[in-house]
Amino acid sequence: MTRKDLAQYITAQLQKHQERLASQYAQTKSGIGYFVLDDLLPESLVLEVYKAFPVEGETVIRKKNFREFKHVAYQMDAYENLLEELIYAFQEPAVVQCIGAICEKLDCLPDQYLYAGGLSVMKEGNYLHPHLDNSHDKDRNRWRVFNLLYYVSPDWALENGGNLELWPAGVQGDPITLVSRFNRLVVMATHDTSWHSVSKVAVRAPRCCVSNYYFSEVPIHASDRFHITTFRARPGATGLDFLMRLDNGLRNGLRSLFKKGVRENPHQYKRDQED
Repeated sequence: MTRKDLAQYITAQLQKHQERLASQYAQTKSGIGYFVLDDLLPESLVLEVYKAFPVEGETVIRKKNFREFKHVAYQMDAYENLLEELIYAFQEPAVVQCIGAICEKLDCLPDQYLYAGGLSVMKEGNYLHPHLDNSHDKDRNRWRVFNLLYYVSPDWALENGGNLELWPAGVQGDPITLVSRFNRLVVMATHDTSWHSVSKVAVRAPRCCVSNYYFSEVPIHASDRFHITTFRARPGATGLDFLMRLDNGLRNGLRSLFKKGVRENPHQYKRDQED
């Protein structure tokens, strides 16, 4: 299927459930703002996507440090074509406009470079500590406003771990857990209080996710300010939290001095020929 075919499916599902999704987003936007749509695409197709997912090899990047432990893939022409068609289906105008309407923000723009997006593979023991996403696009011209997460691992259950956690009141208490359920789309707002994390994966099967970001000329919150990806420790981990706060300050200071950082972030899709 082409990206346009896939976009038609996605748009039809979004429109079918638009009233419910808009209500969910409106009810949650005082905290983070999100909606969840299950059974997005035909099951047989999503199983093909899962089977095509790269889980190892030179084009799968292992990222492990005290902030996160995960695997990412974003050079889309190195994988089966279905994966590239799917990820760019979420960037088709009809899909972008539909999600913008649901979330009351009609000026959303997709990102052909997949900056910090692409494919995410989390294996046993992988995790992502609570964090705020980087506030801007790769050139620091537009604000990051929505995170689209589409999960494709079959039979994924709560006890598997690797689930999305939302912290609408900041990193305290217990988070809202959204299971990384097969064929589930989660759309969440990204702003200066949208803390989220991924619980540690507890099984050997990989948790596979197709990830996109939307951007805008204007941030969701008027209070938003430029920031790098900002991490915090989970409640009770005082020492680690101190280290993360110190690390955040140092990295944010460097990015404030150098617009594109000390070096270009490699996490972007570099095509042989730009569109």
